[in-house]
Amino acid sequence: MYRFSFHALLGILAVAFAGVFAGAGRAAELRVATFQSDATPPLGHPNYTLKPLATVEHPLLAKGIVLEDGDRRYVLCAVDWCVLSNSSHLMFRRKIAEAAETEVSRTAVQTVHVHTAPIFDGAVLEILKDVKDPPRYFDPEVFADIVDRAARAVKQACKRLEPFDSIGTGQAKVEKVASSRRIPVGDGKFRWRMSSTKGRPELRELPEGYIDPYLKTVTFAREERPLVRLHYYATHPQSFYGDARASYDFAGMAREALQKKEGVFQVYFTGCAGDVAAGKYNDRSPRARDELAGRLLAGMEASIAATRFVAAERPEWRTVPVLLPTRTDPGHTRADYFAKVADTKTKPMMRVWYARRMAFGERGKTPIDLSSLRIGRVFILHLPGEPMVEYQLFAQRSKPDHFVAVAGYGEGCTSYICTEQAFSEGGYEPRASAVAPASEKILKGAIRRLLGSE
Repeated sequence: MYRFSFHALLGILAVAFAGVFAGAGRAAELRVATFQSDATPPLGHPNYTLKPLATVEHPLLAKGIVLEDGDRRYVLCAVDWCVLSNSSHLMFRRKIAEAAETEVSRTAVQTVHVHTAPIFDGAVLEILKDVKDPPRYFDPEVFADIVDRAARAVKQACKRLEPFDSIGTGQAKVEKVASSRRIPVGDGKFRWRMSSTKGRPELRELPEGYIDPYLKTVTFAREERPLVRLHYYATHPQSFYGDARASYDFAGMAREALQKKEGVFQVYFTGCAGDVAAGKYNDRSPRARDELAGRLLAGMEASIAATRFVAAERPEWRTVPVLLPTRTDPGHTRADYFAKVADTKTKPMMRVWYARRMAFGERGKTPIDLSSLRIGRVFILHLPGEPMVEYQLFAQRSKPDHFVAVAGYGEGCTSYICTEQAFSEGGYEPRASAVAPASEKILKGAIRRLLGSE
């Protein structure tokens, strides 16, 4: 009996030590690699306004990282496009998942949401086939080639995976960039301020309003030597647009300037910026764009200076599928949308806009994937559409003792995701939303699940 107990004890100790060494091995197996590809369409292809692309001021880039924990790989990607939706967004995720030899559910593709770049929704092409004289839309073969470029970059990155053992977090306030697009003026009313205040000094004088002023930075490092930095900040990243340029605008300008200056790969994700833009500080001039880029760069550098490192733990990835309800109020039925799509007197850009609303309604029971990456006390959330900044602040309030970075602009089929209060107030964002007011409760519930708060 005693011999059995002694050997049993040895077995327990062996299992315990094996677990310790296995855990140490897993920590040593944490690896990361960066990737970048050109996501610029050829000249002549429709841009945000459907104008044929005439010049490339800045190349549009797809930038991201591949993480490996010894057993699984995860891919985070930010694309310098305006919107990717439905089959187009899924194709991007599927191709880079195949390249990384992982599952689609372990990939997150977000757009930076610059407006000097294309919008593409593969489902729109099918809708436009049913109308007379459809507007010219993006060529799916060109898009497939752009996605293939990103997939090749991811595949090459997997050959360059290198160990990381620490993760750094920092944040800093960004001065004079973000401002709310919805400014309360009393009696339940508000003023609406978009991405610029050119010729509207009275709007420039209004306060910044409800924003998240902090830029957050997550750094993957080996012995505190940075390998890659991910930045998160909530504002529409646009200065002047509407012409036939391709540009990564002031957010990309700051990102690339920092990468050149520091010699460290930089990725930028736009947060929940559905009701946040640079309007208070932007008059649509090149000078204003340079100033916005400079202030955002200063915020990035301050966030890096504030960065503190801890030992990296094994990543935890969580995916939460959601079904957000479509609108049913007057003017938002499929018939209403199709009438606008079929009307050749409607502006081409708006015909596509209404087709995108139809495409969301026709998703049916196809859920939208939300995901989170957790490494120790660090959470990175990937949300769809154009969520209002309240969702980002809600996520941070839900885990006040953790570092929570939020990226919006994943699956773009929803367009704006507003709060119920915003729907009751009215204004542009609720009018442009494809989802019903009940979406707030659903999305906040999904955020809690992503954070492990439920």
